[in-house]
Amino acid sequence: MRNLENAPKIYVGTYGQFNSGSLFGKWFDLTEYADLKEFLQECFEFHRNELDPELMFQDWENIPDFLISECCLHKEAFAYFEATCEMDDETAEAFEIYCDKINYWPSNGHDLDDQLEEFRESYQGFFGVSGKDATLEYTHQYVEETGLLSGVPSTLEKYFDYEAFTRDLFLDVYSEYEGHVFIDY
Repeated sequence: MRNLENAPKIYVGTYGQFNSGSLFGKWFDLTEYADLKEFLQECFEFHRNELDPELMFQDWENIPDFLISECCLHKEAFAYFEATCEMDDETAEAFEIYCDKINYWPSNGHDLDDQLEEFRESYQGFFGVSGKDATLEYTHQYVEETGLLSGVPSTLEKYFDYEAFTRDLFLDVYSEYEGHVFIDY
């Protein structure tokens, strides 16, 4: 995993330290580890002064909440980081939204490759530019790409109600989150 400015990091302490009133711990940059096992070994090594350290993830950065809790980093986290590292920022943001709000990965039981394939089929793009309504922007593109109004005389075309059509499209066929548009399956 390459080191990025927005690298996933975790501040790791222990419950023993915390219960004793100490927040002693260390920030770990996950880009420095090949997998979860290597990361956890380094955490236990850092807290080797305790007889049986129970790791506590007290803070984290650039890690989606669906992959981490106070006491656990999901086993698929490193595969997720590697997959999103290969995406541009906009697509990585959309994939995080898809996993968190649409297809509920990893709790849905799908492996990451299947999740990525379903995301690629569902994701339509980012339409939240210039402060415009993303759903309306998508609808204009949809109408043009599908040729919905082709063959309609231009004098009648201007009467097409894009707002109403947008409401219908986004009732049960499409979803929009933070400017990103997805097909609902």
